[in-house]
Amino acid sequence: MSMTHTTRDVSQRSDVRAGAPAIEATGLTRNFNANRAVDGLELSVAAGEIYGFLGPNGAGKSTAVRMLCTLLKPSGGTATVAGHDVEREPLDVRRKIGVALQDVALDEGQTGRELLILQGRLYGLSLAAARRRLDEVLDLVDIGDAIDRRIKTYSGGMKRRLDLAAALVHFPEVLFLDEPTTGLDPHSRTTVWSEVRRLNAELSMTIFLTTQYLEEADALADRVGILRTGQLVAEGPPTQLKRALGDDVVVAEVEGHDAATIERLAELDEVDNVTWDQGRLTISTPDASAALAPIAQLLGDVGVSVRSITLTTPTLDDVFMALTDSDVAGERARVEVLA
Repeated sequence: MSMTHTTRDVSQRSDVRAGAPAIEATGLTRNFNANRAVDGLELSVAAGEIYGFLGPNGAGKSTAVRMLCTLLKPSGGTATVAGHDVEREPLDVRRKIGVALQDVALDEGQTGRELLILQGRLYGLSLAAARRRLDEVLDLVDIGDAIDRRIKTYSGGMKRRLDLAAALVHFPEVLFLDEPTTGLDPHSRTTVWSEVRRLNAELSMTIFLTTQYLEEADALADRVGILRTGQLVAEGPPTQLKRALGDDVVVAEVEGHDAATIERLAELDEVDNVTWDQGRLTISTPDASAALAPIAQLLGDVGVSVRSITLTTPTLDDVFMALTDSDVAGERARVEVLA
């Protein structure tokens, strides 16, 4: 079966109405005795989207994911995944999702092939169908010759990729990845990133990614949501969240400037503000990459000698810290970033 045919089969069996979210939560809440781990979560993830779910330890990420995966009953509110209610239709939800949790639990006495075929059989596939699906999954997740070795011989990265393959045997509509690259070396992490992108591109699979690696969310996610004390405090494309936090900055170490130079720089369309301090021009701009050429051109035209020039842009780490660090976060940051 070709990958194109597989993609068509997945779309035909979807229970999600055209244009409806693949994941939706309204007032989703979970209490543990007097502690409220998730507090009225409002969430909507579009079909085919990669959504990054971020938050510090104890923010409620894992609890929210466990409710969406039907592993934990909500204390209040509602949620649907792949068109099915997580409380009223848990079996239907489970048939439509794949889950790769942070703690990989594999039978190390099996080979990779044996484990994947067993997983397919547990989802109701015939032996022939399970073998066919295994070949298709191996086109997406690079396991190589290790597929016929005992899992106990696998490296950590290989086990992580095998766990991902096991979550894909039935080609789910929604894939939940909980800290998929925790503990992996940089090469293995890059491999998993490539496989996640390919799953999304080739199968239009909705991917709900929980991670503490902010560069991972920045690189992969179409949108991110940041959770703090059980509530979503920011949501949007990574670029939008970074822009909301503040301007980019161009810093030029120069010789030979004068007041007229600062005035002319400030008049550029790409520049918001210019300050001078001990041989350093600090220039605020909405887009440092677009502003760099006009700034360099102007400095050259007026004869200013530039010793060095650097660009600084807000990062997702900055956004995360502004919204989740109790010593930094405040209503100003929350209001500015929550769109």
